[in-house]
Amino acid sequence: MITKFDSSYYGTADMENLGYRGTPINERRYSQKELAKALHKVVAYAQCMDERGYNTFWMAEHHFQPEGTELIPNLLMMAAHLCGVTKNLKIGCGFNIVPMWHPLRLAEDYAMADILTGGRVIFGVGRGYHTREVETFGSPLIDQAANREIFEEGVEVLFKAFAGKPFSHKGKYYTIPPEVPYRGYTLKEITLVPGPEHLPVECWQPIQSGSERAFEFMAKYGISGVIGGGSAEGGAVERHMIGFQQAYARRGIKLELGERLALGYQFHIASSRERAIKEAAPHYEENMKMFGELRLVRALSDEQIAAMRDPKLAGTVKLPTIEDAVKAGGFLAGRPEDIIEHLKAVESRYPGLDRVICATPLGTPLDVQLEDLDRFAKEVMPAFRGTARAAAAQ
Repeated sequence: MITKFDSSYYGTADMENLGYRGTPINERRYSQKELAKALHKVVAYAQCMDERGYNTFWMAEHHFQPEGTELIPNLLMMAAHLCGVTKNLKIGCGFNIVPMWHPLRLAEDYAMADILTGGRVIFGVGRGYHTREVETFGSPLIDQAANREIFEEGVEVLFKAFAGKPFSHKGKYYTIPPEVPYRGYTLKEITLVPGPEHLPVECWQPIQSGSERAFEFMAKYGISGVIGGGSAEGGAVERHMIGFQQAYARRGIKLELGERLALGYQFHIASSRERAIKEAAPHYEENMKMFGELRLVRALSDEQIAAMRDPKLAGTVKLPTIEDAVKAGGFLAGRPEDIIEHLKAVESRYPGLDRVICATPLGTPLDVQLEDLDRFAKEVMPAFRGTARAAAAQ
């Protein structure tokens, strides 16, 4: 039963000339003043959610983007600030990119945020997908095998540190602590001080390829997963849910289908589905221009990616449309009742699912985002919360 309604926003500059025939993503440039404004937009977004009873606001760690697309470089710093200007909203790290951190530094920063916010920050880990970011910080991404190795070892160190006990670690990438002389003895163990107060640490991770190795890794550490609703093509959502469930089952943990998972959607509310699609189409296309070339949309061909890069080529190949995304179930467009109908069907299909993350696509103006958040809270969420209260009373 869906009881938790979240949203996500990665902080963007005010964008213009959107869509496949608009300004190419690599040609967008904004001043430092304009880029800095995005952080204040994040605050407004979070406050809107907090006032309307959403559960969690998810942000993503990104760096070096003068194009103005994803502008929050430190999630834990931002989360600590947001907890100071909101009352109840939880703040989700979606996600800290582990290969770009020393895991002990990340563990320390999260522990501080956990303590100072009273447990309102939700931890999250990811491998990264921008070469400009990960490789600049000295970690591999082009070498996917090495990226996965350093990610998995980093997460192992994180969970050892979170336990708050003396520990040591010797791996391919990290030796913790180094065996050095310290105040008259040789260092053999180290302790995260102070450790997080709220244990076990709730941790989330994005699900992309949905490999058996990834699911086994998540089950090993009790990590929950976020599945993009846009993965609905070809039944990928269901495959991911089943693979995740089976990995936990192999460890003796029985989950309902959808349990410990969240489904992510893009959405826009209007007086009709047709109007919602028309209004959101440029933002959807801008979103595809941003993520398509990064190979996060696996079905795209090289020709399609080239056409997204050059407006003159936009009409020469078939490019993904918002109509495609709505039909596949990844984009919720239309009246509140249309969105309720879709989510009710999802709730029925996946009985363990209790969380959805509904956000607006890249380039959506802040005033439109806030209006969508407001209408979703007032006209969609009550249809589910009323059911939840009735079920609890039985």
